[in-house]
Amino acid sequence: MARTGFCYSRQLLDRHMTEDRQAPLWTWTNSCVLRERRVFAEGEDVDPGQHYNPTQDRQWIQRLPISGEDEIIMDYAPQDESVLSDVYEEEALLKYLNRLPGPPSLRELMPGLLRREVEVAISKLGLLYDQTYAWDIFSDMMRSQLLCSLPNADLPKHFSDSSRAVLVDWIIQVHEVFQFSEETLYLAVHLLNRALRLIKVSISGLQLLGVVCLFLAAKKEECLLPEVSELCYLMENAYSKKQLLRMERRVLTGLKFDLYHCPPLHFLLICASIAHCSNKVVWMARYLLELSLLEGQCVVYLPAQLAGAALRLARRILQEAPSDGEMAWSIASSIHIGNEAALLSIMQIMAMAAARAHSRETRATYIKFSTIQTLHVSMHPALKAATGLLGLSCSQT
Repeated sequence: MARTGFCYSRQLLDRHMTEDRQAPLWTWTNSCVLRERRVFAEGEDVDPGQHYNPTQDRQWIQRLPISGEDEIIMDYAPQDESVLSDVYEEEALLKYLNRLPGPPSLRELMPGLLRREVEVAISKLGLLYDQTYAWDIFSDMMRSQLLCSLPNADLPKHFSDSSRAVLVDWIIQVHEVFQFSEETLYLAVHLLNRALRLIKVSISGLQLLGVVCLFLAAKKEECLLPEVSELCYLMENAYSKKQLLRMERRVLTGLKFDLYHCPPLHFLLICASIAHCSNKVVWMARYLLELSLLEGQCVVYLPAQLAGAALRLARRILQEAPSDGEMAWSIASSIHIGNEAALLSIMQIMAMAAARAHSRETRATYIKFSTIQTLHVSMHPALKAATGLLGLSCSQT
């Protein structure tokens, strides 16, 4: 959060904030790079009202990273000085949009519209002091999220997806007890996914690893932290303080002190604001997104993909058309990364998870989103038939 400048997500649900009701801000000044200043020649006239924009040495390019099938719409990388000055930073996005159906005039306007809508959305959500930096932060999110996915979903031999799901479900419960922010939960699960593959841990130490990952995430995201003794008490004192701190050192060393994560929740809130989604669609998408934390198959997908799939599936389940027509939805959809097959795969995983969430042993997320504050979205009757909306049979669930 310190890197992206985002604040707590609980205040972001009210997308119609007034200036006297802005959400609390997280400082991001330390992550900003000093901008180059222009040195004016002697005798040159200076217009005080004119702002100088130095030539950018970084431009949007199109790149195929890990998988050759998935197409990265946007990425940020250094360019040589020999690159022509007329290469715009939206070039890769424009190439992608040119292949979309629709009138040519709309496709030509999309890159500029997307940039303006992102800036307005981030400003409206109360995420920044200065809207000038909105696109810079968004571009950093798009670039750095490539580091947030894992190459495969394989776990060590003595662990299974069911044991991991039980641990994640317990972490969600502890997260609720301490009333941490949603960013803390997503970071904790991300650290757990990485630690399971980098650190040798026995089955008896799995719960201790989960608590340590949540503790590290809280240190990065929260202002107030629980005492180590409280964490030991929640584990029924099965581990001592010394064991917990020793495991914390092991995790930090194994991860090389790299605790950065770009949560899909940020992409979800931005896309929902651009598309003018209703509060119920937003809550449904948040529910589907949190359910994906329990699914081991989702660790290979990028945060923007997970957010895009959750928002699409929520819209399809609730069958609510966007309030301002298809244009707003098209602009929001252009943020998603990857081909349609990848998004459909994620939607199928989420749909199957939602269809059986009420009958699973891991029901923390289902209970969490069944309250009046969350509009009872987990109890929506259409969720049980969510797989049918995607053409899946009941036997596949």
